[in-house]
Amino acid sequence: MLYEEERKNQIADYVQEHGRASVQELAQHFQVSESTVRRDLKELEEANRLRRTHGGAIALQDDNIEPPFTVKEDRFRLQKEAIAKTAAAMIHEGDIILLDSGTTTYYLAKELKAFNKLTVVTNSLMASQELANHPGIDLLLAGGTLRHETLATVGPVADRTFDSVRVDKAFLAINGIDPKAGLTTPNLLEAATKRRMIECAAKVILLADHSKYGRVSYAKVAELGEVHHCIMDDGISGDAIGELKTAGVNITLASLARGGAT
Repeated sequence: MLYEEERKNQIADYVQEHGRASVQELAQHFQVSESTVRRDLKELEEANRLRRTHGGAIALQDDNIEPPFTVKEDRFRLQKEAIAKTAAAMIHEGDIILLDSGTTTYYLAKELKAFNKLTVVTNSLMASQELANHPGIDLLLAGGTLRHETLATVGPVADRTFDSVRVDKAFLAINGIDPKAGLTTPNLLEAATKRRMIECAAKVILLADHSKYGRVSYAKVAELGEVHHCIMDDGISGDAIGELKTAGVNITLASLARGGAT
């Protein structure tokens, strides 16, 4: 049996190693009650060793430093693939859609090759490469300044592209989702471009794995209520789902276990 300080140190190490952990997961792993885990997490957060979230904790990280696309691509890959498949089911032949840059929207781009007639507007270099040779897709790639971290075109030239089109559905990627701060991202130029995407869409659909919830970055994109629908994996907590619904966001959970939506 571990002493209290040993247990807290090991909980902190566990969360740091795995990136995040739920209260239930930690209670089972360390063979203690959930109330004990919650108390330990509170003390560890006060000691600045992790950050508590709804139903668990995440490792400390700088939400204003964006890892390269190639690093992010494999994080929560199964969750992102499930979200992409769920998003693809909301698209119909003949739709005009917008694909934001991001790893989850990149997985959605892969799903789009099953369609025979789509118009796709995107600022994502990776998505455009994925779709470039598909004969059934009319592809409009926004110009602008290329951000190496996200492989996205941003800035005034990209913004003018989105100002000049209207799309049926915009599939938006984001770094942080928070009930108070709304949708945020680390870069001001990218935030402005995402804002233009929201404004040109009849329907805005946010694609985000559960790790994005509770995070806040430097540049604000929009309020939660400006999103019509949110697709997340079923790792999101019940409390977080409630907060999204309170903000007026319809939410669909992409289930890894069942390979579909709930």
